[in-house]
Amino acid sequence: MTDTVHAQYEAYPYPERKPTDERKRLVTGSPSLPVEMDHWLWGGARDWSQPLKALVAGGGTGDALIQLAQKLTDAGRPYDITYLDLSQASRRIAEKRAEVRKLAGITFVTGSLLDAGTYGPFDYIDCCGVLHHLPDPQAGFEALAGALKPDGGIGLMVYAPHGRSGVYPLQTAFNALLGDLPPEKQLKAAKRIFDRLPDAHPFKRNARVVDHRNGDAGFYDLLLHSQDRPFTITELVSALNSADLEHAGSPEPMLYDPSPLLDAACDLDPIARMQLAEDLRGTFKTHVAYARPKGTVIAPPLGQPDAIPHLRDAEARTLAAHIAKGKGITIDTAGEAFSFDIPAQAAQLIERVDGARTIAQIAPSDVELEVWSSVETALCSAGMMHYSRLLV
Repeated sequence: MTDTVHAQYEAYPYPERKPTDERKRLVTGSPSLPVEMDHWLWGGARDWSQPLKALVAGGGTGDALIQLAQKLTDAGRPYDITYLDLSQASRRIAEKRAEVRKLAGITFVTGSLLDAGTYGPFDYIDCCGVLHHLPDPQAGFEALAGALKPDGGIGLMVYAPHGRSGVYPLQTAFNALLGDLPPEKQLKAAKRIFDRLPDAHPFKRNARVVDHRNGDAGFYDLLLHSQDRPFTITELVSALNSADLEHAGSPEPMLYDPSPLLDAACDLDPIARMQLAEDLRGTFKTHVAYARPKGTVIAPPLGQPDAIPHLRDAEARTLAAHIAKGKGITIDTAGEAFSFDIPAQAAQLIERVDGARTIAQIAPSDVELEVWSSVETALCSAGMMHYSRLLV
């Protein structure tokens, strides 16, 4: 990371967080939810009685760190997490957030993710919003791959180009005009210029990008960053492969399926299909993905009798009550509605989902298992359900 980028995060730690807010809410998201990690990386069968040795690489102000540590603490599962970031200002915020929550099992390190192997090897590595800011992103992919255990996995997020339309011309212009100024003066000048931009500017017409409205750190990170290289899904998979890693899955796989947008089936390889979906939808601001060492990817245990489902961000009885009305379910994500036909009989099966029962216990008969398949298709495709033995 260059001195310019380092200066940015010392002046404007990102994302902007108040440690005292930890008393009233937990910031959650993909990747690095334990049940989601298990689903995509370990076939829903990880033995969580064994401590999870994890690295949060480029941990920023601590969102992924706090989420992972709190979720494992709540589940009563052992862990050893290393937080690694170059910004001391960001680290102080992350440390304070962990202190407010009284989270243990965390080691804070100020340093570069390129040195990740020094602290490993790890069962799991989180790296969100960092690789695309490195002078050489591929070196970052390779450093993370080198810090993994043979059966470990990575959860990552990189920026995508289409959903960030208008961002990169402004970054180029602001850096050409203001790049020699200290961060505080850059921000003030850029805001004055931004207010004069025509309403027809592609950025101002992009309703998907809102970070610039969420405080100074968000504005700076979005529009004044001096190193920002987005990835298409094809480029991301290529970078993973070059680091001897393999794409293991994405939290909302339905977004990478172009079928609902086509008149007929298309004969493309899996990555080309994902790229077609990205190009047709044109809304992806980021790519969130899980990866494992090449040749070790384990498919999620869809339909396996001993798999244990967990619902995400949904209370089983509320979801079941909706499905009992016989209207199926519509899931709105990334500005697109996805409709799934789920029979009303599925309601009683969903009510049985508690993070402890297996599919065999939830749907013991062949008829119920067929109904369960429709639940699985909808909720797993939307990232609303995962299989994991976290609570067993």
